[in-house]
Amino acid sequence: MARGSWATRTGFILAAAGSAVGLGNIWGFPTRVGQGGGAAFVAIYLGCILLICLPIMVGEFAIGRRTQLSPVRSFALLRPGTRWWVVGAVGVLAGGGILSFYCVIAGWTVAYAWFALTGRLAGEQLAAGAFFADFTSNGAASVGLALLVLVATAGVLLGGVRGGIERVTKAMMPVLVALLVLLAARAATLPGAAEGLAYYLRPDPSSLLDASVYNAALGQAFFSLSLGMGTMLTYGSYLSRQTGIAGAALWIVLLDTAIALLAGFIIFPAGFSLSGFDPGSSGPGLIFAVLPRLFATLPGGGLFGTAFFVLLALAALTSAISLMEVPVAHFIDAHGWSRTRAVITVTLGVFALAIPSALGNGAVPLLTSVPGVGMDFLTLMATAWNDFALPVGGFLTAVFIGWAWRVDRALEELVREQAWFPAPRAWGFLVRWVCPAAIGAIIVWTFASFI
Repeated sequence: MARGSWATRTGFILAAAGSAVGLGNIWGFPTRVGQGGGAAFVAIYLGCILLICLPIMVGEFAIGRRTQLSPVRSFALLRPGTRWWVVGAVGVLAGGGILSFYCVIAGWTVAYAWFALTGRLAGEQLAAGAFFADFTSNGAASVGLALLVLVATAGVLLGGVRGGIERVTKAMMPVLVALLVLLAARAATLPGAAEGLAYYLRPDPSSLLDASVYNAALGQAFFSLSLGMGTMLTYGSYLSRQTGIAGAALWIVLLDTAIALLAGFIIFPAGFSLSGFDPGSSGPGLIFAVLPRLFATLPGGGLFGTAFFVLLALAALTSAISLMEVPVAHFIDAHGWSRTRAVITVTLGVFALAIPSALGNGAVPLLTSVPGVGMDFLTLMATAWNDFALPVGGFLTAVFIGWAWRVDRALEELVREQAWFPAPRAWGFLVRWVCPAAIGAIIVWTFASFI
């Protein structure tokens, strides 16, 4: 069966950047910057991107393009007769597992765009923080919204690589960037904007001596670029031999980092316009409880809020597309299924797994028998996949590229067709030694923190 392929280099770059840009960029990155020393954290983050994440991304693209297969079969082909295929299986499972709770949160962004447009994000209930709690306690609504997101994602994937993924992401990414710029410009005019920007950008040299800041920066960089879940490998498998991997990877990293930085120019000026704003707040508490209070007090706040949540929904959809494509590509390659059958099967499977996350958010606490620990199903899924499965997958991918497949063979693919690839020896050193050591440190830190 013929596989899909990217029609243009630009389409591939925008699709891969769209995969990397997600909800974590919009609400997670700005908060970590503020907590980690402002400009000093950004410098550490950029170092992690260039020295650790970019080498692994390049390696994943190389594996995918060499094999022209999905993760499981890629690892099996390059190291036949071994158990390295398990690394690919982790990526396939991670794609479905992450999407199962991600679609629930994405559904909330769709609902909040409607709430902002219709003026429902106002009143005493919103100010008291009860609106979000009441909304998420409606399990049926969360289930329906999650299904809506999955159906929209499936609709894109049914169009194939060129007609679906590439076409949609090429349309959405410019809109996403334009919304970010407009919202940042509006946020800069708010009362308290200067204070918010000072908090966001001030350098704190003491953070350079804090090991936890390095761990947070590397973790944010690693997860932001969708590494360790088979996404970049799968997207790389649709690359033509004539597309230079190094240049494309640099553009993807640049776009992802610029969008993450730009989000901070919205969150902090807007947040500091509110009395009692906690710059350490993050996640759903910041996005769905704090910022709507601001929108309710602004002239034209309904339009501002609508644009913001449309932005979040677009970012969520670009990531959801790439997450679903990983298991879809697996069923097409490994089992010879048609794209239609694969998309429908994966959609139904992910939806079944999403139901407990939609129903159990805050309503069905887990692990409450452990002192000091209360975890709903959505949080459990996020912790299992984001905090544990992805670092392990990324660590094993780096080890595979550097030691099992070997750097010299990877470089053969990277310089194919006389492609531009700077400092090959430095890349080999990073992917063999630096990347496994750094990601291994994240894994140890995460387990220690969890315990």
